[in-house]
Amino acid sequence: MTKLRQSDDYNVPLVDRGVRSGTALRIILLAIVLIAVAVAFVVFKNSLDNEMVLGVLGILAMVGIFFLVSSVIGFVEVMPQTQSDSLARSFLNTHPDGTLITDEKGRVIYANAAYGELTGATKAMEVQTLETLLSRHRESNEALYRLVNGLREGREGREEFRLLRPLGPVGSSGSGAHWYRLKARVLSSEQRRESLFIWQITDITSERDDQERFFKELQNAIDYLDHAPAGFFSAGRRGEIFYLNATLAEWLGLDLTKFVPGSMMIGDLVAGEGLALIQSVQAEPGLKKTVSLDLDLRQWNGQSLPVRIVHSVTSMRDGAPGESRTIVLARQKGDDADQSASAASMRFTRFFNNTPMAIASVDGDGRILKTNAPFLKLFADVVSRDDVERGTLLETIVHEADRSRVREALAEAKDRQGDIPPIDSRNPRDETRHFRFYVNAVIDQSDEAPEEAAIVYAVEVTEQKALETQMAQTQKLNAVGTLAGGIAHDFNNVLTAILLSSDHLLLQARPADASFADLMEIKRNANRAAVLVRQLLAFSRKQTMRPAILNLTDVVGDLRMLVDRLLSGTNVRLDVEYGRDLWPVKTDLSQFEQVLINLCVNARDAMPQGGKLTIRTRNLPAGDVAAFNYADLPHEDMVLIEVADSGTGIAPEIMDKIFEPFFTTKEVGKGTGLGLAMVYGIVKQSGGYIHPESEVGSGTTFRIFLPRHIVEASAATESNGYQVEGVPMSADAAPQVVVAAEPADLTGKSAVVLLVEDEEAVRRGGKRMLETRGYTVHEAGSGVEALEIMDELDGKVDIVVSDVVMPEMDGPSLLTELRKKYPDMKFIFVSGYAEDAFARNLPADAKFGFLPKPFSLKQLAVAVRETLDN
Repeated sequence: MTKLRQSDDYNVPLVDRGVRSGTALRIILLAIVLIAVAVAFVVFKNSLDNEMVLGVLGILAMVGIFFLVSSVIGFVEVMPQTQSDSLARSFLNTHPDGTLITDEKGRVIYANAAYGELTGATKAMEVQTLETLLSRHRESNEALYRLVNGLREGREGREEFRLLRPLGPVGSSGSGAHWYRLKARVLSSEQRRESLFIWQITDITSERDDQERFFKELQNAIDYLDHAPAGFFSAGRRGEIFYLNATLAEWLGLDLTKFVPGSMMIGDLVAGEGLALIQSVQAEPGLKKTVSLDLDLRQWNGQSLPVRIVHSVTSMRDGAPGESRTIVLARQKGDDADQSASAASMRFTRFFNNTPMAIASVDGDGRILKTNAPFLKLFADVVSRDDVERGTLLETIVHEADRSRVREALAEAKDRQGDIPPIDSRNPRDETRHFRFYVNAVIDQSDEAPEEAAIVYAVEVTEQKALETQMAQTQKLNAVGTLAGGIAHDFNNVLTAILLSSDHLLLQARPADASFADLMEIKRNANRAAVLVRQLLAFSRKQTMRPAILNLTDVVGDLRMLVDRLLSGTNVRLDVEYGRDLWPVKTDLSQFEQVLINLCVNARDAMPQGGKLTIRTRNLPAGDVAAFNYADLPHEDMVLIEVADSGTGIAPEIMDKIFEPFFTTKEVGKGTGLGLAMVYGIVKQSGGYIHPESEVGSGTTFRIFLPRHIVEASAATESNGYQVEGVPMSADAAPQVVVAAEPADLTGKSAVVLLVEDEEAVRRGGKRMLETRGYTVHEAGSGVEALEIMDELDGKVDIVVSDVVMPEMDGPSLLTELRKKYPDMKFIFVSGYAEDAFARNLPADAKFGFLPKPFSLKQLAVAVRETLDN
């Protein structure tokens, strides 16, 4: 840019026609005053005394002389300027950019010295507007047109253009082409009726020269990198590629013109498992790490390109992965030839035959060329060594239904495709065995086997398939169980409110009343609903259980008479096969009886034309468990109970659904679909396992596996155990659940009860029921509110009856907090879930009563009275 003159005259603008409206107004007022005085002298000349006139004129003359002298010496300013005006004008006058201010008609109002320097004007008469100057140059017409239109619409603008010759005279700036930056904006003023246009023009020729020189250097550097004899790419923290050079793009067959930084990931370039190698390179926090790796890249047509990369990755100070830079070198033959051919061959043969994976090389037609020892062992029942030497096809070891997929995979390998999906298939002679095949293309054929097209790896996944099927079924049943348990919990609250309300009304009614029978019907149906809820809770494994040590020989023997009655009137024959010296098991007696009864009833219904029902029991040592091939069974001693029938069987398509709640194949009204769901839940809650096997037309067998209970360990701790309804519990089964016999007197005797329940209907019903028995009842809707009430009552509460599941603070947390101040406070938990579902979260020495939902008035009164008495 041309240097401006540095002289005293440079601060003086060429043109400054700005009008100061305040000064003009004062001049007009002064003129009016003078005219008024002159008119007064003329009008009243006859009324004034000559001496007075001369005196006034003298005074005015003295004032005028004083004003003139003061203005000459600078004591008085004729047109005073404010400090802000002075600063603004100094800024414009000394601004290095040429500044021009015009009105809407194009008349020049102001032009600073820099403007004159750029345009060659030295006097005010020589100053021309930019519209006049630039309209002479074709190169600047369009830019000028856009700016002028923008000013007329009230918009500011900015343009850059290039002129073949400078605007001003040829001087130190040279006579060649020049670049200019032109800015224009509108200046609106309240003191003016019309707006002003401000133009600023700057010579940016030297700035443009610097930019062009830098761009050329950068372009050369990129050109050198793009056409280097090695590939290169850089990636961000997440592996997104921001740059790759032309050499690498050419190798991979990519079109650089369509490449968008960040649109590709490193995984898009790497074939096979090479990405795992790259991701395994991690630097220490704040440092850099560089490694060399041999892997294959993926070309645009799917083929693989063997390369060696030098991968450099940085790490952030917090250990997070940083950006990476990678050089790609084409892999040449003989890079790793640091051993003799014979030694390398021996090492390869040893590795090839001792790998745990079955491997075979295949030619382009699918014939097996060579295999390792594990391959022959894995497929011994399908192919032999002689078959391999005769060139048998690979598809012979694959199930017939999957052979077309194998042919497609081999065709892709022959075309050197990089990523070929694995193939899952079954053994053609044993469909219970499953295999997974991986087909990899051979990129560089060796001299030993030039016809080699693919390497095939095979692994047996029979156990994995069985486990996947079992896990899917287990997850499905667990999800349904969670849903069922949640529904049952909420429904228990509703049933509890119904039962308490019906009990309250029955206390007030007489048997002779017309409403008494309806109230009894309400209570009867509520109890029926409670049975369904218990079945749901059994399936979700959250029902109340009283485990006892049982001998299944005695249990089955006691049930035999009941099962015979269930089978009477049918052509079904019962056969019981007792195992000798059965090990004891630990489960709820009544619940397990329900399991056997449900299975026997289902077996009877599956044999409408008659048949045979068999119940078998036997011990199953840990070594024999694996023979059943059930993935979820632990290898430990078990007691096996089998319930088998010779009925119609279960279709394979519904086998996975039989344990789901409300699923039934019976007619409407002949079953709830909760029988097998309850069986499943009880067995699981007892720590056991249940597996059905069925064949349509041949019958069904349900196998129940219960873990063996070590009596010796239980007897050693029985003296220190707890008693729950007469059933001994080991010492490690704490906390202690206290249940006693029903007391004869259920009245309150002025006892104070704190009832904690978040369900308002249950809380209201319980409070009313307890008050009718003479108790003083305080109620709370949550654990937090219960603590506040305890503080208000100074702990003068005899017993706390609390729900388990509540917002803010649950029942176990409430008990823990109360024990800190009141260690001997008596406590009853009320819940639709089993006590072991929450007792594990309590201290080992905690004592509490338990009342399962739904409950009646009498059950509530009994639980409170017996806990108070204990």
